[in-house]
Amino acid sequence: MGEYNEKKETCGTICLKYLLFTFNFFFWLAGMAVMAVGIWTLIQKSDYISLLPSSTYAATAYILVVAGAIVMVTGFLGCCATFKEKKSLLKAYFCLLLCIFILEILAGILAYIYYQQCTPFCSQLNDELKQSLKETMTMKYNQPGQEKVTKAVDGLQQEFKCCGSNNSKDWEDSVWIKSPESENRLVPDSCCKTMTEKCGVRDHPSNIYKVEGGCITQLEAFIRSHLLIIGAVGLGIASVQLFGMIFTCCLYRSLKSEPY
Repeated sequence: MGEYNEKKETCGTICLKYLLFTFNFFFWLAGMAVMAVGIWTLIQKSDYISLLPSSTYAATAYILVVAGAIVMVTGFLGCCATFKEKKSLLKAYFCLLLCIFILEILAGILAYIYYQQCTPFCSQLNDELKQSLKETMTMKYNQPGQEKVTKAVDGLQQEFKCCGSNNSKDWEDSVWIKSPESENRLVPDSCCKTMTEKCGVRDHPSNIYKVEGGCITQLEAFIRSHLLIIGAVGLGIASVQLFGMIFTCCLYRSLKSEPY
C-alpha cells in the first residue's frame, strides 16, 4: 500500500509539472506579445505621440516593454522552478506571479474606470490638445528645423483622416500657410483624401477631411479604445494567472516530503 501511494504521488507531481510548464510557456509568449506591442508603439507611433503635450502617453509604451520583459523572466523562472523541483524557486516564482497579478488587476480596474468615467481625464486631455496641438501645427509645421514635427503632423492627419487640431480652419493661422512657401495652399497636402502635390489649394469637403472635432477627436477615440484594450488584457491575463498560482501551490505541497 505504501509503495502504491508513493507511486501515485509521483504521477501527480509529474502531471503538475507538465501543467505548470505548459502554463509558463504560454505566459512567456504573452510577455513577448506585450513587449512587442510596446516596442511597436514606440517605433510606429512615436512621431505623433511626440505631438502630445504630456510624456505620460509615451511612458505607457515603455511600461508595456518593461512589463513584458518581467513577465518573460517570470515565465522562464517558472520553467526552471518546475523542472528542478526547488521549493525556494517555487516560492520566488509564486511571489512574482502574485505581484504581477495584483498590478494587472489594478491596471485593468483603473483603465476601465478611466474608460467609463472619462472626465476629468478626457476633458483635461482635450483641453491640453486644443492648446498644444493647434500651436504645434500652426507655429512649427514646415518651419526650419521642425522636420520631425512636420512629418508627425502629416502622419497624424493621414492616419486618422483628419485636418487641423479642431478643424481645417485652424490652418488659417498657420505661419507656413500665410507664407509664400505654401504656394497658395489653404491646408497641407496631408489633409487631402487623395494626397497629391498641391492638393491642399482646395479645401472643399470632397477634397479634404472635414472631420467633426478635428484630430483631437480622433486622438481621444484612439486613447479611449486603447484604455479599453489594456483593461481587458490586464484582467484577462490576471484571471489566467490564477491557474498558474494554483498549480504552483499544488506542486509545492506535493514536494513537501521530497528532498530539495
